[in-house]
Formats: sequence, C-alpha cells, structure tokens
Amino acid sequence: MPNLSTISSRIHHGAAALAILTLPACAPRTDIASTSLPAGSKYVSMGSSFASGPGITTTADVRCRRSRDNYGHQLARSRQLALVDVSCGGATTAHILGPRDELPPQIDAVTPDTRLVTITIGGNDLGLMVGLIAASCEGEAAAGMHSATCRRLLTRLPNGFVVPVPDEAAWARVESAMDEISREVRRRAPHARLVFIDRFRVLPPSGVCAEVPLSEAAAVRYRAMADRMARIDAAVAERASADLVKASELSRDHSACAKDPWLTGFLIPAGARPDLTPYHPNLAGMTAIAAAIDAQLGK
Repeated sequence: MPNLSTISSRIHHGAAALAILTLPACAPRTDIASTSLPAGSKYVSMGSSFASGPGITTTADVRCRRSRDNYGHQLARSRQLALVDVSCGGATTAHILGPRDELPPQIDAVTPDTRLVTITIGGNDLGLMVGLIAASCEGEAAAGMHSATCRRLLTRLPNGFVVPVPDEAAWARVESAMDEISREVRRRAPHARLVFIDRFRVLPPSGVCAEVPLSEAAAVRYRAMADRMARIDAAVAERASADLVKASELSRDHSACAKDPWLTGFLIPAGARPDLTPYHPNLAGMTAIAAAIDAQLGK
C-alpha cells in the first residue's frame, strides 16, 4: 500500500489537486482555521458506508461494517490522532442527528475537546446506492444473469428492482439535515476543524462497462444525481465555513470502470469477503482520500 505521507505530499503539491482540494469560497473562522492538531487530538469520523469502508482489510466493528483501513483510521494513524470512528454502513443524516436502533446518534461522539470532525453522508437519504444497484440488477436481468447481489436485493424491494427517484422535497430535506449537522458540530465542538468529504464517482464521465451493467439512460440519471449531491456537499460546506475534500473530483479517473478503480464493481468476485459491497470504496480509494484530507489540513 502506498505510503500515506507520500501520497499526501503529491496531492498537496500537484497543480491538478490544488484545483480540486478546495476550501469553500468564504473563509473559515480564524479560530477554527488556525486550530492545530497535535498528536493525541480527538478526531471524530462520522458518516455512512462511504466513510466506514465495508469489506476493506480488517473489520473494526461488525455491526457497522467499519474497516480499520477506512480513511478515518488511515488519517488518524498518519497524524497520531485519537480517533472515535462512529461511521456506519447504511447511515442517513437522521442517524447522525438521532439514534439508530441500539446505536446512539453519531453526533454524540462530538464533545468540546474534539479538534477534527470528518463527514460523508447524504446518499442513503436519497436512495442513491440502492437505486444504482437496482438499476444494475435490471441491466443484469436483461442479459439473462441473476447474481447473488440481485437476489438479496429483491427480498428488500417491494416492487422488483424499481426504486423511486427522489423528489425535490427529498433533496431539500437532505440539504437541510446536513446544515443541521454542521450547526450541531459547531455547537458541541466550537474549536473543531470540520471537513466534509463528498462521494466517490462510481461511473466514468461517459459510457458504462461490464463492471457497471447499467442502461445508458440509467447511467445519465445517476450521473446527474451524483452531480447534484456533490453540489449540495459544496453548498453545505460553504455555509458552515467548513473544509471540503472533493472525492467526486479526485476519483473521476478512478471509477468502477477504470484500470485503477477506487471502488468495487457491481459483481463481487467469488471468495471475496462477505461484507464487500458493490460500488463502494476500496483500499486504494480510502488511502487516496485519507491523503487528500491530510493535505487539506496542512501542517
């Protein structure tokens, strides 16, 4: 696995990366921007499976399918931070702000001594991943294939592989909830650095491939939804005077169709770990995002 500090240095100094690892247009508050992160500083990682890293190397928590090599763990090791990782597969914004069955709200991990908070959230509120997988199952069925992934999904969906496209109210709700998360982080940890990480690109800029068995119409639809989610992340980060790491841009040439993918494809290889999930970040992707966060934080 590439050394995190080496990747971080390349990202920090590369001209292309400087264009995509951006601070929001409005400058962060001075007291937050200047907050140092000495070894031992408390770091809280929140979010969904795109933060927790299901199926990557060794598991830190079975309930949430949390990997010991997700971007939060890699960043904490690199900077010698005291990590509290509450990211959890399937989480929505409601599970950051409120409980999820036996799990407490993720936001409860944020306390006045917290100095860094990272967040990847929002896609599950809109059904982006289940919709993308369902559309892939439709494409697979049209080709006469019936994978284990699709058979499992059919048990969860009442109308076959039909997943409703989010309406305008759903988009407004997720943006409002993300704003509320930002406010809660600021209220609970006024001196913490807040970093949003948007979502990896599953699809290449155009076309599809065997690893992404979508119709062209479905690919266009999900690219548009991914673009809109990335714009929401950017708007929320700007209003919160937070940092933003654009995984959506960093991963543009590392989609599930790429020669060097940062995500799994639709079909999980035989013999792979049972918690490996279609269209989710792999180890290379998590390492790259950890390095990008590290570069964004600076010295």
